[in-house]
Amino acid sequence: MAATAHALHILVKHKEIAEDIIKQLGKGAKFQTLAKKYSSCPSGKKGGDLGEFKRGTMVPQFDKVAFNGAILEPHLVKTKFGWHVIKVLYRT
Repeated sequence: MAATAHALHILVKHKEIAEDIIKQLGKGAKFQTLAKKYSSCPSGKKGGDLGEFKRGTMVPQFDKVAFNGAILEPHLVKTKFGWHVIKVLYRT
């Protein structure tokens, strides 16, 4: 079982925007570029990079995807902060 994960994310207020971001990613858009454009999280300035974090650091819905979701694929998750597009880079 992985103890840490490294992920990128984009935080937006509306599900429709998050779904549009996923469509743009599917058409070849760069995650980091979209994060800088759309994300309301301070990590957006760094291309959405959250760095490496331990299990239990993020809110439960985010943690579930970070530690169980497919790697390198965008995931749509709703938390108390809004809608996240999450891309897990690796787990250790």
